[in-house]
Amino acid sequence: MASSKVLIVTGASRGIGAAIARQAGREGYAVAVNYVRDREAALKVCEDIRAWGSRALPVQADVSREAEVVRLFETADAELGPLSALVNNAATTGRRCLIEDVDEETLHRVLALNVAGYFLCAREALKRLSTQRGGQGGVVVNVSSVAALLGNAFDWVHYGASKGAIDTFTRGLALEGAPHGVRCNAVRPGMVRTEINPEDRIASIAPTIPLGRVAEAPEIAEAVLWLLSDKASYCTGTIMNVSGGR
Repeated sequence: MASSKVLIVTGASRGIGAAIARQAGREGYAVAVNYVRDREAALKVCEDIRAWGSRALPVQADVSREAEVVRLFETADAELGPLSALVNNAATTGRRCLIEDVDEETLHRVLALNVAGYFLCAREALKRLSTQRGGQGGVVVNVSSVAALLGNAFDWVHYGASKGAIDTFTRGLALEGAPHGVRCNAVRPGMVRTEINPEDRIASIAPTIPLGRVAEAPEIAEAVLWLLSDKASYCTGTIMNVSGGR
């Protein structure tokens, strides 16, 4: 299968990011699989993508750091070709704690990765995609969370707050990106069976979800791939809940 579109997925070695990267590979994208530490997991995602006949490139970068973001995009440019789309997915919850117990290090790390990282990656994507800068236009999809609406009290309010910022950022990027031929949308997953969610948390929350279960990562990936596609050509500034009714 020839890969005609180039996609960068941040935090793509596991969980939702890995599911998005794999589904994109199935649909013919050449995928830059970004990771921070787990190279072996990123290589496995790349192996799966190549098995479907698409190109894949593992790229190590901490997207909370500006120089590493620039290197990620420059590496994808050189190895895969002109960018078509970006999925901002890399994020961290930080430690589980009450607001009264939150510490400076947790706040700085969560906001640096979950908010600043999305901004920096979107900046580099917009430079490349903009029709005003010689690009062909394109799409950015931000992975937010239903935590932005629910607050995540008693667990990760800092994480929920960071995702609330991403909802606002999605709207802002959609408005600024429109004259550049760039659409920006977001997906708000509910609880998903990934390494982020410990089993005790899944067990306590799953019965409260209207659909009666947590999501699997490929279910979130399907929504992201739809927003990346031409089927969503009239969607920008849209935030799609994929949360089982929460």
